[in-house]
Amino acid sequence: MAAQPLARLLAPRTVALIGGGAWTDAVAASGRTIGYTGETWRVHPTRESDATTRYYRSVDELPGAPDASFIAAPSSEVPAIAAALARRGAGGFVCFAAGFDETATDQGRALTRALTEAAGPLPFTGPNCYGLVNFFDRVALWPDQVVGAPLKRGVAILTQSGTIALTLMFNERSLPIGYVISVGNQTRLAVEDLIETLIDDERVTAFGLYLEGIKDAGRFAHAVARARAAGKPVALVKAGRTAAAVQAAATHTGALAGADAVFDAFCRDAGVARCETLATLVETLKVLHCGGPLRGRRVMVVGASGGDMAMTSDVSRNLALEFTPVPAATRDALQAVVGQRVTIANPFDFHTYIWFDQPKLRALFTTLFRADYDAVAFMLDCPPAGKADTSAYDMPIDEFIRASQGSPTRAAMLASLPETLNEAARRRCLAGGVVPFQGQREALEALDLAAAGSAPGAAYPVELLRPRPVSGTIRTLAEDEGKAALAAFGLPVPRARLVAPAEAAAAATAIGFPVVMKAVSAHLAHKSDVGGVVLNIRSAAAATEAAQRLSALSATLLVEEMVADGVVEVLVGITVDPQFGQVLVLGSGGVMTELWHDSTSLLPPFTPVRIEAALGRLVAARLLVGYRGKPAGDVPALVEAIGSVTRYAHARIDSLAELDVNPIIVRPRGKGVVAVDALIRLVEDR
Repeated sequence: MAAQPLARLLAPRTVALIGGGAWTDAVAASGRTIGYTGETWRVHPTRESDATTRYYRSVDELPGAPDASFIAAPSSEVPAIAAALARRGAGGFVCFAAGFDETATDQGRALTRALTEAAGPLPFTGPNCYGLVNFFDRVALWPDQVVGAPLKRGVAILTQSGTIALTLMFNERSLPIGYVISVGNQTRLAVEDLIETLIDDERVTAFGLYLEGIKDAGRFAHAVARARAAGKPVALVKAGRTAAAVQAAATHTGALAGADAVFDAFCRDAGVARCETLATLVETLKVLHCGGPLRGRRVMVVGASGGDMAMTSDVSRNLALEFTPVPAATRDALQAVVGQRVTIANPFDFHTYIWFDQPKLRALFTTLFRADYDAVAFMLDCPPAGKADTSAYDMPIDEFIRASQGSPTRAAMLASLPETLNEAARRRCLAGGVVPFQGQREALEALDLAAAGSAPGAAYPVELLRPRPVSGTIRTLAEDEGKAALAAFGLPVPRARLVAPAEAAAAATAIGFPVVMKAVSAHLAHKSDVGGVVLNIRSAAAATEAAQRLSALSATLLVEEMVADGVVEVLVGITVDPQFGQVLVLGSGGVMTELWHDSTSLLPPFTPVRIEAALGRLVAARLLVGYRGKPAGDVPALVEAIGSVTRYAHARIDSLAELDVNPIIVRPRGKGVVAVDALIRLVEDR
């Protein structure tokens, strides 16, 4: 985090362009393009001054301390330039130069250390970044094309990729952009620093991010929570979904909770809209700009085409959008407007009978905006302006915009293709607070994503539980040790005895048949894979036979009561993510863990409400509530058992490497739950 405020860097009145002839020439041209009215000073050790441009030989020769500087010098010279700017009392700089940490070399790392030391408290973006554009104040420290116009309100684009920053700036989707800032290596200023600064800029409506990594997960989570609380939500694209997690996962928990799954969990819990593509990011940002997040996913899509409505249903099939039926009172009112030949449904094809009847169109749209949907989208594709007569399309669009005014329901125009909603129509929509969607798939995805945080248990301020760095060896507790440790925190476990093979039959008789018998050793993490578990033992003779077989694997056996009335088996685990700390993983348990790949991750706080909401996301949730005549499971007991696991994890935050309770058997409602297997891995200090 910079030790100085960023106002001078982001809205400078004096700019110094240092080095890199062609690159700094491009920055000077960008300043002229955007209409920068402050002073621009050029610094180069050898370029000659001419009638229009004076070149200073060094920072020390400048007539004053520049508010902002752009450094395009060789990387070896950058630390000295940064030191000179710090001595002069500059406001900050953009480090366009590359050759630092991103090279993953000793030389690059040494240059990074030298740069941070030389810069002192100066804020700077980069190294290895493209720069920044401030359309609000007409500032461009940007060595490439600048496309956009000054505006009074808009989104802030923060990205680690200069090319993607350019791509977003070049969009022709009428996204109002106020800032474009490339952060590169995030050596001094990271995305979270810029969010925290720009939250206080009343002109910023939302944040759009492209990330490849997060510098400080805790501060990033805090910044995102502050932004959402300020009504400036975050939408992002993060690269790396397909990168394999680099970890030696000894448990199912570790395998299920890869780095990308954890980041997904963060986005869901923090109310962040994680987008798959730049097109969806732009469309989502338009929703957020036009009024913030949606309050929910109850949507109505309306249009005059059966084909459009059929495609809407098909395209939405894998989204969480809810096309709830039209309420009876609304259905009657709509029927009176469109006539008896039209079927009232959602999505709603109202045909073209009233297309040229302006009062009826107005009544149709007004009725829909009174039906208490979270969003109403009017689907319409227009001919190209200047090549066809658009008047028959303009009137319905204008009526839709008028009908939306004053309604708490969000309004959107929706074109199937990006190019079939012309710029004039998009301007009218934005002026009226209506989202001008371009592209059916990304529009529907945007509606879904704009409701991020509306589900129960979501949009919490994430409270990361990150252990202090500990080095040491990993010790795996034997099953009986793990169960005893968890039972001390309230986790229900079966009645059991730890015995030698010769004592197994007597132990089974004392516990009461049927029983389960297991080979016990810290080296047998997955006992079932090696035949180390015998189920449903119903007699002393069967117990003796099982003990003889298992003695080949271990000299110690665990005999425990068998739970025979389970409704569903659930995996409960804790893994430790390098950035986000402790993560709770829930999934289908037992053999279903591998077959169903049914799991969800949750970041703290691990409250009962959030745990129950997370359980509801599992496929196994259908079994918990009773499926095809089967009894419902004891969900309150399961939630309490999961809470006991998280309490143990919190108590062992600095030593827990991984924890896997698989499965917890959920019994019928009122009969509780039982954890029948547990594996705990602890870090032991050297």
